Amino acid sequence: MEPSHNRHKIRVIISGGGTGGHIFPAIAIANTLRARIPGIDILFIGAKDKMEMEKVPAAGYPIEGLWISGLQRKLTWKNLSFPFKVISSLIKARTIINRFKPDVVVGVGGFASGPVLRIATNKSIPSVIQEQNSFPGITNRLLSKKVNKICVAYDGMEKYFPKEKIVLTGNPVRKDVIEIEGKKDEAHKYFELESGKKTVLVIGGSQGALAINKSIHADLGKFIKHNFQLIWQTGKYYFETAQAAAKDMSSNGIRVKEFIDKMDYAYSLADVIISRAGAIAISEICAVGKPVILVPLPTAAEDHQTRNATSLVQKNAAIMVCDAEVNSKLTDMVIQLLNDPDGQQALSRNLIKLSHADAADKIADEILALIKNQ
Repeated sequence: MEPSHNRHKIRVIISGGGTGGHIFPAIAIANTLRARIPGIDILFIGAKDKMEMEKVPAAGYPIEGLWISGLQRKLTWKNLSFPFKVISSLIKARTIINRFKPDVVVGVGGFASGPVLRIATNKSIPSVIQEQNSFPGITNRLLSKKVNKICVAYDGMEKYFPKEKIVLTGNPVRKDVIEIEGKKDEAHKYFELESGKKTVLVIGGSQGALAINKSIHADLGKFIKHNFQLIWQTGKYYFETAQAAAKDMSSNGIRVKEFIDKMDYAYSLADVIISRAGAIAISEICAVGKPVILVPLPTAAEDHQTRNATSLVQKNAAIMVCDAEVNSKLTDMVIQLLNDPDGQQALSRNLIKLSHADAADKIADEILALIKNQ
């Protein structure tokens, strides 16, 4: 049941960002709301100079930026400006909320989410947290006492949040990315790869991944020797090094990309995926059901990537290699898995069971129900 349209135009603020892992789900939620209620007014609030300031307008939504960043773990002069950033962000968030008059505010995590939800809950505006990880950050744990609903992607979240507010929705993923049926022929042409050869996809997240990149670089010879193809997303900083390395190998089965635009093509060709364990990467991989070896980023806040990966390993849906062991173990594990069709099938089956392809719809349901009940 959609809310009635006769009162006024429905207004929604979505706040958060910082990495692709926060921004893409936010956009998926916005797209779903817009498809349900044409003419809905959606405003994003992000952190100035972060990725969202470019990605959100590209997706067709307005965004305003707060001067905010995280508190550094180690003692550093940057922390001196932190209290001023918090105060400035709270003032600006209040100004935006007073002007925009949202019916509901959604926080997707990331620096900007905190101040915006704080002001919204103080003003008793209905609010939703979309928690992507299996271990929530401190801000969301504090805010959970005040918001109306918390949409989560993992079981067992009542350890951190009030049980009666939790809804298990899964993480929203970009529909165009996970629709891979019947795309293999186009994908082979796009990447100029051969059909019939086993293909490994390496993705280090939107920031790239140094340990994974170095390990793949060192072992390129092994991939070529076994006649495996490789689609290797390096991120910005390793791209030129990797490109030069692949050129020296004069092999035609290695494709080096700084960033993969056609992720659906890459997923459709992958027999095995090597990936960081960010929440959204995991949600996409569950949706496409491709066997995966996860290498959690050890510096992620509160080590949430290791916790995300562990929750899959416990369900026999993934294999995990820790960052420190990447050089000694990663390639051999990939080769072993590529030569084990039964193992691949078991991982695929268990991944698909964990998929929530309709997550964005479920979250939209919760958001619209809050507006309707006002």
